[in-house]
Amino acid sequence: MRIVVLAGGIGGARFLRGLKRAAPDADITVIGNTGDDIHLFGLKVCPDLDTVMYTLGGGIDEERGWGRTDESFRLKEELAAYGVGPGWFGLGDRDFATHIVRTQMLAAGYPLSAVTQALCERWQPGVRLIPMTDDRVETHVAVTLPDGDPAAGPSAGSGAGENPPDSAPGSAAGSASGSGTRRAIHFQEYWVRLRASVPAEAVVPVGAEQAKPAPGVLEAIAAADVILFPPSNPVVSIGTILSVPGIREAIAEAGMPVVGLSPIVGDAPVRGMADKVLAAVGVESTARAVAEHYGSGLLDGWLVDTVDAAAVEHVEEAGIRCRAVPLMMTGIDATARMAREAIALAEEVQAV
Repeated sequence: MRIVVLAGGIGGARFLRGLKRAAPDADITVIGNTGDDIHLFGLKVCPDLDTVMYTLGGGIDEERGWGRTDESFRLKEELAAYGVGPGWFGLGDRDFATHIVRTQMLAAGYPLSAVTQALCERWQPGVRLIPMTDDRVETHVAVTLPDGDPAAGPSAGSGAGENPPDSAPGSAAGSASGSGTRRAIHFQEYWVRLRASVPAEAVVPVGAEQAKPAPGVLEAIAAADVILFPPSNPVVSIGTILSVPGIREAIAEAGMPVVGLSPIVGDAPVRGMADKVLAAVGVESTARAVAEHYGSGLLDGWLVDTVDAAAVEHVEEAGIRCRAVPLMMTGIDATARMAREAIALAEEVQAV
């Protein structure tokens, strides 16, 4: 069986670990989100790609869900001693090595897809990991920052590092708006520094409209038997992947079953702050609303948690086959059961 998975960071990576156990003989291709990518200290950092690579390769910090195990932060401390920031993004010493190698290879002319393949040679994740695009795409969030916030000043950057792309359309970056300043900041700054403490007014994958799918992405979709949307963020993870021209269309037209697993359980995100960015795109934080956000033109099947069983009828009325099963990734066995349920639903859809 050939399975394609669209994956963000922690949720996607942990689901993939369960999927590998559930379908050990499957040929799995992962299309990874690169909208979270950021330039820091002159280095290209790809948080979601690295989280998948480290998690499946046995190098992830299990407690945090990101970064390397047995990590130290001496280099970060030394940079802070020189007054070099940002200090809010935690790059560990071991993690720095990955970003140095990636940046050197990119500077030598290798595309991100080739660099990712080379990095995976060390980690052997057991899946084929492809970035959604080799082009630069960065997710920005329009927010109103309170007066006095360092990023609200006219000299504040977007958090993206070297020459960030233009601000999000309509963001009026840098303009005062009464109680604060409206700016477009990098998603990492919104998520990590601000902890989504202010409302997200718009979410824009800057550069996506001009991007092309990375080599192998469309081919993998066309050859797949099943496509899965794990319980990753539907706006800034899977949504960003789908924003690259050609990817959504290829999935919708390919003819194989597409099954998603809800990242919302009991009207709240299982992990993180997905409700904040869902609100920015006008979607309620419910399993039903997220399914309808993807739509029957894209999804064939949708799994909700048992606590959201009442949503099943409504999702099916929207033209999407739906089942209620336990969706909490409490361990690899529970996650493998989720993956089996997703595959079973795909087979059920295919048989109709």
